[in-house]
Amino acid sequence: MNDIPISSQLIAQLAERNGLPEPGLGSIREVTHLVNLVEAETGIKFVRMEMGVPGLPAPSIGIEAEIEALKSGKASRYPDITGIRILKEESSRFIKLFLNVDISTRGCIPTVGSMMGGMVTFLVANRNDRTKEGTLFIDPGFPVQKQQVKMLGHDYKSFDIYHYRGKKLKDKLESYLATGKISSLLYSNPNNPSWICLTEEELSIIGELARQYDVIVIEDLAYFGMDFRKDYSVPGQPPYQPTVAHYTDDYVLLISSSKIFSYAGQRIGMMAISDHLFNRSYPDLLRYYSSEKFGHSVIFGALYALSAGVCHSAQYGLAALLKAVNDGTYRYHEDVKEYARKANIMKEIFLSNNFSITYDMDLEEPVADGFYFTVSYPGMKGSELLRELLSYGISAITLDITGSDREGLRACVSLVPVSMFGDLRERLRKFSEDHSVNN
Repeated sequence: MNDIPISSQLIAQLAERNGLPEPGLGSIREVTHLVNLVEAETGIKFVRMEMGVPGLPAPSIGIEAEIEALKSGKASRYPDITGIRILKEESSRFIKLFLNVDISTRGCIPTVGSMMGGMVTFLVANRNDRTKEGTLFIDPGFPVQKQQVKMLGHDYKSFDIYHYRGKKLKDKLESYLATGKISSLLYSNPNNPSWICLTEEELSIIGELARQYDVIVIEDLAYFGMDFRKDYSVPGQPPYQPTVAHYTDDYVLLISSSKIFSYAGQRIGMMAISDHLFNRSYPDLLRYYSSEKFGHSVIFGALYALSAGVCHSAQYGLAALLKAVNDGTYRYHEDVKEYARKANIMKEIFLSNNFSITYDMDLEEPVADGFYFTVSYPGMKGSELLRELLSYGISAITLDITGSDREGLRACVSLVPVSMFGDLRERLRKFSEDHSVNN
């Protein structure tokens, strides 16, 4: 601890030299890059909470299936752009068993991670009606999704849902949709970064208003079934992962393998397009694509232009994982519960050192323990708090970049080993001591 705090001047110099004059406004990857530089310069290992990277090993089920696929010669062949048959079948089956929703195999399409699934959806959903302008984000949310629509030149709107929970959501949401300018609506559930979870009442409000105003809902299920207050892990038995799919016809589900299967490195996810939306015609799509059909434009227009298919062997890996989960022979839920256990301990460490949980309540009950939690410190803006914590060898991202209207930081538990909990406690103790209002 003799080297803590790290020189703030050194951190500022490294940030400036690498095009990041204000770390508190940096993207996730920019903060990661800066921390890498500081670690290399000082030799101090950070308590790293800035990036949502799995902290568990990938299951051997997927790895072995990939190895077998490579040995059989798949590396030399382009996969079908629509996805290999077994993956499409197991994806459709997974959606039925764990969401209680029917989506035919043709609407289950592999993508290079959910980020690509979002990009493809924006490319089609936001171009289906020339009178509309873009996406409504129900925040706080994953910052890169807004970067995607910015890159595409689409407009977007957003609001922080925290003060509009339950029945209050209806009027707030309708104030945006009633403008007639919203073509798509996106949220994550469980929420990144706050870890609040939308209820059936809220999902029904979203679905019914989306139907009324003809808006496509994009439901980001990156943390599928990871609200550990309920057990969503038994195939074909309630409770099921909550979804808007029960309340509207036109939706796209983004299902990631990165967190639930710790398969982030293979960059494979699924986009699942409802049957109604897949078959729907939008004449304005002909401005950009060869067909007015939504599903055809997704696959042979947007997806084909971005990539000539998703890594062949990774598709076999994900198919094997989904089959094992569908068959009930692999309970991924038991593995990822480790994140909740770590979050519970880490929250206690922050709270015992004068921090607060920024998004502390999920309606009438405390927010669940999970992959993320949010923290704030008295009298400090999020950007200032991040800048100060970096000097104590602790990294995170600000809530500012997530669309939150609150001051604080998002902390991810995955890459903090239990062996560093002592370091976290001691560094936060020193931080609190140095920043006490009595000093």
